[in-house]
Amino acid sequence: MKKIWIWSITAALAGFLFGFDTVVISGADKKLQTLWESSDVFHGVIVIGMALWGTVVGAILGGIPTNKLGRKKTLIWIGVLFTISALGSAFAKDPVTFAIFRFIGGLGVGASTIAAPAYISEIAPAKDRGKLVGLYQFNIVFGILIAFFSNYLINNIGENAWRWMLGVEAVPAAIYTVLALTIPKSPRWLMSRLKIDEARNVLGITNPGEDVEQLMLEINTENENMVSGENIFMHKYRFPLILAFGIAFFNQLSGINAFLYYAPRILEEAGLGASTALLSSIGIGVTNMLFTLLGIFLIDRMGRKQLMYIGSVGYIISLTLVACAFFFNWEGISVAIFLFMFIAAHAVGQGTVIWVFISEIFPNHLRGYGQSFGSSVHWILAAIVPSLIPILFTTIGPGIVFSFFSFMMVLQLLFVAFVMPETKGVPLEALSKSLIRPHRTKNKAVI
Repeated sequence: MKKIWIWSITAALAGFLFGFDTVVISGADKKLQTLWESSDVFHGVIVIGMALWGTVVGAILGGIPTNKLGRKKTLIWIGVLFTISALGSAFAKDPVTFAIFRFIGGLGVGASTIAAPAYISEIAPAKDRGKLVGLYQFNIVFGILIAFFSNYLINNIGENAWRWMLGVEAVPAAIYTVLALTIPKSPRWLMSRLKIDEARNVLGITNPGEDVEQLMLEINTENENMVSGENIFMHKYRFPLILAFGIAFFNQLSGINAFLYYAPRILEEAGLGASTALLSSIGIGVTNMLFTLLGIFLIDRMGRKQLMYIGSVGYIISLTLVACAFFFNWEGISVAIFLFMFIAAHAVGQGTVIWVFISEIFPNHLRGYGQSFGSSVHWILAAIVPSLIPILFTTIGPGIVFSFFSFMMVLQLLFVAFVMPETKGVPLEALSKSLIRPHRTKNKAVI
């Protein structure tokens, strides 16, 4: 079991780089716009926004290397992308070069949301799969916190502090890349490539006490049922496709990225001073990490559905209270409390569950592509929803915006209750068999 934890933590460190890379730019944001005298549009779309669009592209295309090259090789290349991005961004002399290297880092972020959860889910015993894949989400929020602290420590070292802020990521990225070389290949991917002996050795380590030959037989049975040219958009995979779309869709329609990106602005709108708002936003990051840990502790004990129930109810209560605070002009500190409730509900529910759930619901030979689909839905909405927040706040007001998010979480609660299956403790092959819906046609008598 010790080796499984080491391999899972190593793969999950891709999440640390994801979180660090996403947030580290915040410390260099204003400095870069002043240095290169960029317009607001150019700065937002090119200098800052290219990383996000790199993430979208990485999510859309990341399933290809994950399936073709394998989970391990893709994880190694993700580390290389992060390293190149960090060094290139730090030494960039102009905004276009800077944007190109940030785009490369975005590719790493998008691809990591596919390869890391897929890899961990395939090496983890069914009873521990939730908390092991959940390590990826924990590393994301941990990376975000470390980026904030790193920026704070480096901020005053001189004129080129921004280069150090961005370049320092090369250190953990290089370490991660070396560590990724030491993990074994996914046994299920090895089986799909007919590398039976190598797969048997890994399964013997990852499933101690189990009948490895029986497990290999189950994996092989699923592989034999694979039809050449299959894709996730075929009729029989419609249900897992709906599940992946639903959980990714509701993740972003909760408004989570709007909160994370605009927390200081939201708190200032609610009447808090700028310094208090900034301090509260750091507190939100700490809350996110602590409740993510709680979610990881509970996910294999209570199950995915139970955490989603808790998160959905927490979303509805906290978002309704935030909306009321804006409608009725409640004191600013109350909004901060409601935001902390919202972050806690997200972290213990959607934040913990999303990457675990998507990595479980597709068959082995299509897992990379299924993970890519869910990640793409997530990241496209993550690009669209936050970009609309400043406009919506100005035109219709924060109260209506948060009322809409609350209504969407009522719909999520219905999705969890009536559509989402429980996947806790179920072997991947058994899950695949139960979620596939073969297309049946009625036989008609021939006259």
